[in-house]
Amino acid sequence: MTSETRNLDGELERERAYVEVCRAATARQVEDASHQVVAGEDVSGDGASAEALGRYLRTRAKRMRELPQSPSFFGRLDFADTAEAGDHRRQRYYVGRRRISEDPTVAPLVVDWRAPVSRAFYQASAHAPLGLARRRRFGWAPWSLGAPEELTGLEDEPLGESNGFAGAGGRGPAGGGGSREGGAGGILAAEVERPRTGPMRDIVATIQPEQDALVRCGLSESVCVQGAPGSGKTAVGLHRAAYLLYSFPQRIQRSGLLVIGPNRTFLRYIAEVLPALGEIDVTQSTVEDLVATRPVTSVDDERAAAVKQDARMATVLRRALYGRIRAAGSEPLVVPDGSYRWRVSPERLDRTVAELREQAPPYAIGRESLRARVVAMVQDQAERRSGVRSGAWSRKIGRCRPVAAFLEAAWPDLRPEAVVAALLSDPAVLAEAADGVLGPEEQAAILWRRPPRSERSAPWSEHDLMLLDEVAGLVERPAGFGHVVVDEAQDLSPMQCRAIARRSAFGSLTVLGDLAQATAPWAARSWSEQLAHLGKPQAAVVPLTTGFRVPAAVMALANTLLGALDVDVPPAVSLRQDGELTVRQVAGGRLGGAAVAAVRAALEREGSIAVIAADGAVTEAGEALRAAGIPTGAAEQVGSTARVTVLPASLVKGLEYDHVVVLEPAAIVEAEARGLHRLYVVVTRAVSRLDVLHSRPLPAPLAG
Repeated sequence: MTSETRNLDGELERERAYVEVCRAATARQVEDASHQVVAGEDVSGDGASAEALGRYLRTRAKRMRELPQSPSFFGRLDFADTAEAGDHRRQRYYVGRRRISEDPTVAPLVVDWRAPVSRAFYQASAHAPLGLARRRRFGWAPWSLGAPEELTGLEDEPLGESNGFAGAGGRGPAGGGGSREGGAGGILAAEVERPRTGPMRDIVATIQPEQDALVRCGLSESVCVQGAPGSGKTAVGLHRAAYLLYSFPQRIQRSGLLVIGPNRTFLRYIAEVLPALGEIDVTQSTVEDLVATRPVTSVDDERAAAVKQDARMATVLRRALYGRIRAAGSEPLVVPDGSYRWRVSPERLDRTVAELREQAPPYAIGRESLRARVVAMVQDQAERRSGVRSGAWSRKIGRCRPVAAFLEAAWPDLRPEAVVAALLSDPAVLAEAADGVLGPEEQAAILWRRPPRSERSAPWSEHDLMLLDEVAGLVERPAGFGHVVVDEAQDLSPMQCRAIARRSAFGSLTVLGDLAQATAPWAARSWSEQLAHLGKPQAAVVPLTTGFRVPAAVMALANTLLGALDVDVPPAVSLRQDGELTVRQVAGGRLGGAAVAAVRAALEREGSIAVIAADGAVTEAGEALRAAGIPTGAAEQVGSTARVTVLPASLVKGLEYDHVVVLEPAAIVEAEARGLHRLYVVVTRAVSRLDVLHSRPLPAPLAG
């Protein structure tokens, strides 16, 4: 054994000992949080304060208990003895997923990755060391829960001139550098390329400088990330959410943080990322679930769906709602008040209605404003005659029958269901609201074939719910979130974008997507158009073109499709030169047997496996595998013990697997109007190996 090896072994043992210290401190933090709940019951003060304190302590203790187990730290920063290091001169910091401290009054054992000092871990380089003498990365066993013996390696990267680190002032063990896992970057590369099974995990140990810059954008900034496959755009969005929750806790807690995904399968896939980063109070939803105020009992055809999701429907719905506002007519408003009768002329009433409608307030606010103005007119007459009136008198006049009847005639109290049901049931109502906006064929496409007897029995489709949400937003603005993360945003329809915009009108957005992966019939052609629908037209669009997960061989195949997609997206570049690609024609259409053989070969190697086929061929593919004795999981079983998952092409967006077997690309392309985009999505789900099996000719872009 060489002296260098002994030195590395000794250094690794010292770091493992530090792991023990950190784990003990974490256990005490959890225990102390529970103890404070009991101790807080005896704190004196007013009842409201005591209740608020108790709620805070109970929530904190619950969160501490629910935090998932993970390695205490993944990095170490040794700052140099130079002026550039500033207040961190000659200090040492361990960087982990969350702060670990023996006592709040002393320096932490581990700093949170979101703390300002941790920025150097992600941004420092040999050209710009940011005051660092050395950056250390730690290697842990796969799926480690953080036991000391699971710390398997360490790797140092000298950064500052002659290092300049004296080893004083830090909390961790002193010691030399070196690498336990070979060449520079070995631990980082191994973590990026590690086989994946189960739900998505955080990338906090491997965030790259360009990703970190996006993660640390301020709360007031809205940003759009145009991300190539495997560039980590989803991870960037989730880590930005965690960063904002850490950096602006009070502002976010008041209004909340929302993560929107394309489907529930995707949300299950990403569900463990934020809890692993210490954040559990985050709302995760699809747009459909966000607007689901009524059960869905019908399905629209493609034409009706396309019209209902069009941005022009917002104009039609606004007309349908505000078109119910009418002038008062020729009769004055007469309000009895004891022995008095107060009159308001129809001219004044009509002028007031017109003025309010011109201001275009939310419908419900406009109605109440009209009530208040009518009461003020009556009150002015009354006070001129017999003095000041009380608030109770004003409320009585506002509720009296003549005023209520006038309001119902001029500015009726309307529910979104009544407005939309009338619009979709009555051709005359629709024609009036859609005049000059929708053509006759478009109007006919969205009319209900059998109008319901009432709104309660209406056959609502999922696209109708979007219309209901639009009208509800016109009636009264919904509560908004402080920040919203929107993934796969390229597939949002204009009406879906508007639903999100209503919930982030006073907050900021992180928009994630890839125009090349746009598969919906109404998918965006440009980010400027999509951001305008989302209410953030000034948001910066930042491209991530480097694929960290998808290997070069797979990326090259995907780039052959890119030219046929008619989108302004640069070809992606992969940092990984590994990976395997096989494109094989199967004679006689025996794709089931070929899929079985491909999966059996894949099972001999490490990692997750997905078999992806056109939606109509999924059942047959699954049956072939199960008949061969290969257990499989379905798309909705993210996190199941089965290594092999059989998925329809329509549900794979945002997911990734080590080995992907694609069956019959031509069928995938033919299944929908934007089939080439779907195939681009499908082939880029592979992060190690890709098998393309076909019995029919390949789509033209791949034929070469």
